[in-house]
Amino acid sequence: MSATPALARLKEVASSAPLVRVYGRVVQVVGLVIESVGPNARIGDLCLILSENGEAIRSEVVGFREGRTLLMPLGELKGVRSGCMVLGRGRCLEVPFGKALLGRTLNGLGEPMDGLGALRSEGLRPVHAVPPNALERRLIEIPFETGVRAIDSLMTVGEGQRIGIFSGSGIGKSTLLGMIARHCHADVNVIALVGERGREVREFIKNDLGPDGLARSIVVCATSEQPALVRIKAAMTATAIAEGFRDQGLRVLLMMDSVTRFAMAQREVGLAVGEPPSTKGYTPSVFALLPRLLERAGNAAKGSITGIYSVLVEGDDTNEPVADSVRSILDGHIVLTRKLANRGHYPPIDPLQSLSRTMPSVVGEEELEAARQARELLAAYDDIEDLVNIGAYKPGANPAADRALALHPKLGEFLRQRTDDGCPLAEATLRLKEILSEAVPIPA
Repeated sequence: MSATPALARLKEVASSAPLVRVYGRVVQVVGLVIESVGPNARIGDLCLILSENGEAIRSEVVGFREGRTLLMPLGELKGVRSGCMVLGRGRCLEVPFGKALLGRTLNGLGEPMDGLGALRSEGLRPVHAVPPNALERRLIEIPFETGVRAIDSLMTVGEGQRIGIFSGSGIGKSTLLGMIARHCHADVNVIALVGERGREVREFIKNDLGPDGLARSIVVCATSEQPALVRIKAAMTATAIAEGFRDQGLRVLLMMDSVTRFAMAQREVGLAVGEPPSTKGYTPSVFALLPRLLERAGNAAKGSITGIYSVLVEGDDTNEPVADSVRSILDGHIVLTRKLANRGHYPPIDPLQSLSRTMPSVVGEEELEAARQARELLAAYDDIEDLVNIGAYKPGANPAADRALALHPKLGEFLRQRTDDGCPLAEATLRLKEILSEAVPIPA
């Protein structure tokens, strides 16, 4: 006779409970770092600090120094003093996963924050995991429809691809992510909001994501005022939940806004434990942690995680250290420009700076040729735009420029799209081919 789910869960909890409890004592608190003598724990293990007011404050082991254990809190440090007991849990943070989480909003530690009651899950997964074996990954051969014409026609994303949205502040990253979440063809969306303003979280869920998008999404949120370790855990938690669905054979879309704030949180942790700053104040652990996070997305033996990561570039400089490092890891990049946003062109995607490295593997020759011709026309118009604006361009001098000038209004209209207007990939490529096939009158 098989055990009931409740009995099986109790058996799992009992088997994982530690037989021996290991304790330590707080001896010093410097800034964000708590130093304790003991417990004998590993990097990444959870510990409980038993404060004098009776609260158990969760913390994580982040390093060791001169025989002392270095801890960082996953909450407030109120009530902690020298001599407080530290209890080692012997394991890292684990988070729930499963279809019962759909429509829910969780904090960075995988706990509900939407007031809809306790979570029902299919099990727990550790937030720290290794990426799939490189030789066990399935090839990226199937297009992933985002519903955004500019992306699907000119920089087609493949199922299992990881691509970045690079943008300065206030240009429209979050709005574009919400648009993709509503219109994409994925079984499950997992959305991580890392370091967001508190005001923006509800706006994103209500306005950008909408009821339809939320119904098939799980939102993991850690706002900017929360401890650096919680912001890091939000990215890890979302990835672990996505991995749970992927291992069930589902097509998962993992979106993270933003990787830059994840890197900034890791910089805070690194500096607090004594790491030397390197490029622009970022510590070496930042550039070591980025690939360990980003490589967890992608195709596995079954199921897939298509990763879309927003990257906040400082001063609109797409070559700053974090952006440059992330671009080298991902399989493509979508660049949003302030110039287009200021013109009211939405989404403000610059096709000439954007690229999908897997596009040749997921579309046919006709689609590749249409994308090439469209880029060629956009580049030709970009070369003569200043001359056109001042009335100095003379038609007939350059046939390619004449064609670009004639088709630019229709291409611009094609690349614009309302957030509530999803467009299937097949329709997007067909419309682009129709624009490119139009005859252009020869200037006299």
